[in-house]
Amino acid sequence: MSAVTDVAAAPSPAALAHFEAQFGFETDCWDVHEALASGSPGFVLLDVRGSDKYGAGHVPGALDLAHRKIIGSTIARYPEGTLFVVYCAGPHCNGAARAAIRLARLGRPVKLMTGGITGWLDEGFALAA
Repeated sequence: MSAVTDVAAAPSPAALAHFEAQFGFETDCWDVHEALASGSPGFVLLDVRGSDKYGAGHVPGALDLAHRKIIGSTIARYPEGTLFVVYCAGPHCNGAARAAIRLARLGRPVKLMTGGITGWLDEGFALAA
């Protein structure tokens, strides 16, 4: 026995429901990159780390909006139903989750880009300055 096998895997129907639902909450760097490259991504990408970090390098096409500044008036210019994709520094940072909570509380659709800047760079993608 090991820590992996001490707890049995979920039944396949439960695993299917879990992993399918996951895509409703998050996306990955590769898919964001491909969508941005298409010219019509279908979402607004928000870098929620803060202006200093944004200025040092961000995902091309991302807008600078720190999670603390996500309030009704800052997103009012976007039509209802606009999908927001948020990211922060990486897996060690919870800023993207904080941003997602704020957007969801405002009734806005939101997904988190897993990996953040760290994941973006791990994929070999360049940052804009």
